[in-house]
Amino acid sequence: MKLTVVVPCFNEVERFDPDAFLAFDAVSADFLFVDDGSTDETAAVLNLLTANDPVRFRVLTLDRNVGKAEAVRRGILHAFEAGPEFVGFLDADLAAGLDEISPMLDLLDDRHLLLGVFGSRVRLLGRRIDRRLSRHYAGRVFATLVSMVLRLPVYDSQCGAKFFRATPAVESVFVEPFLSRWVFDVELLARLVRLGAAEGLDPAEILVEHPLTEWRDVAGSSLRFRHGFRALYDLARIRHRYR
Repeated sequence: MKLTVVVPCFNEVERFDPDAFLAFDAVSADFLFVDDGSTDETAAVLNLLTANDPVRFRVLTLDRNVGKAEAVRRGILHAFEAGPEFVGFLDADLAAGLDEISPMLDLLDDRHLLLGVFGSRVRLLGRRIDRRLSRHYAGRVFATLVSMVLRLPVYDSQCGAKFFRATPAVESVFVEPFLSRWVFDVELLARLVRLGAAEGLDPAEILVEHPLTEWRDVAGSSLRFRHGFRALYDLARIRHRYR
């Protein structure tokens, strides 16, 4: 299996663990770090990684900060150029760890109609989901709204761990810029559902949520309370575009 993992990075030097990426060998994967106009020492850390192993680690540098949605979109399109079998993205702080990659990839490998596997932060016995209570409840409210907008039983649209089968159809989903800087994951779901519908496929046949084994809140997130209002506005825009 050939996998490329896109990792969007913006001022991540305090939250980034290069040793975790260097030590990871559970699956054959290369990593494309998208430096989204960082103003701290993120670029220097990423350059050290690529110098250590230029085959496994690459950096796509953006001239200015364009936001996570656009950084992910450009990174995925860049990843497709190398002809991988699978692509995906993870947050740079590894709130969802690298060990989550293998089981999500196994789902794509086993179920050939699947186009995407989305990580989901579900508190279950035997799993360690360490999330601030305020964020958990805000997430449940937002997930309910997303389910209503998309008419899908989505538990967690916003988890930063998502993997895809690298088909031309999936690549087409990333060609157009996303409407939202913050909740592009919802629009990504909407585009994938529309893609499946064009082929006469039910969403449950092409998409699946995978409960993560471990997830932890990492200090330093750029998300603030005021972004919640913008997220609701963007959700309304997505509903209008894709209804």
